[in-house]
Amino acid sequence: MPNDTINNAIKKASTSNENYEEMVYEGYGPNGVAVIVEASTDNKNRTAADVRHVFDKAGGNLGTTGCVSYMFNKKGIIVIEKASTSMDEEELMMLALDAGAEDFESTDEIYEITTDPSDFTNVREALEAAELTFLEAEVQMIPTTTVQLDENGAEKMERLIEKLEDLDDVSNIYHNWEE
Repeated sequence: MPNDTINNAIKKASTSNENYEEMVYEGYGPNGVAVIVEASTDNKNRTAADVRHVFDKAGGNLGTTGCVSYMFNKKGIIVIEKASTSMDEEELMMLALDAGAEDFESTDEIYEITTDPSDFTNVREALEAAELTFLEAEVQMIPTTTVQLDENGAEKMERLIEKLEDLDDVSNIYHNWEE
């Protein structure tokens, strides 16, 4: 490929005025599982059609705004691997709670810290200042209730999630399926 073609493509891409919009789609997957899909797109119509098509193929249906979001709470989640820190559990818990965390849970392998979205940055920065590394640190939609599926429903739900993840515009998928 000639250098002029490559340079023109780079120039065109760098001066592009495309505006990306954040979109949220809500719907129901197989067996009534609530699903929220976050997307960033430069073409709302294309993305809406793609998401609707995936829901239809998987045995679900796309709903209206607000049809499932009431079943979720927005929370900041920070996950720290126990092996990655020399702090003991109580010391880490006090650091997180003093910085504004709502909840602190410990399992065999990880610490999970939950925050209000408005306190997420403060808590994350306090933990970073203590030189902690995170497995995960983001604001997520946490379901208030969960749905259990039989083997057939679980397969359909896995296909739905997989197909949604394959869409270029989709950035996050939240659901209330208890895996």
